[in-house]
Amino acid sequence: MSTTTPNPLLDRVKTALEEIRPFLEEDGGGLEVIEVTDDLIARVEFKGACRDCSMNNMTFKAGVEDAIRRKVPEIKEVEAVNFSLNT
Repeated sequence: MSTTTPNPLLDRVKTALEEIRPFLEEDGGGLEVIEVTDDLIARVEFKGACRDCSMNNMTFKAGVEDAIRRKVPEIKEVEAVNFSLNT
């Protein structure tokens, strides 16, 4: 099992997501960063309406993943831990 990386990287991921959080909250959703692993994988959990939304794949790819990769380029992968991406 992976352990989390030092807090500065986790804090940067959380800050990166602050720009999209208001859009998720408008529709009754939200998200939380669960961890950033030693392998530089950011794991996020969608909350509320976002968990079962038919648009979660688009939100994940164009919103969450993009925001994290732009602000924290060290992150190698972003994973959603609590839903299967709709295809």
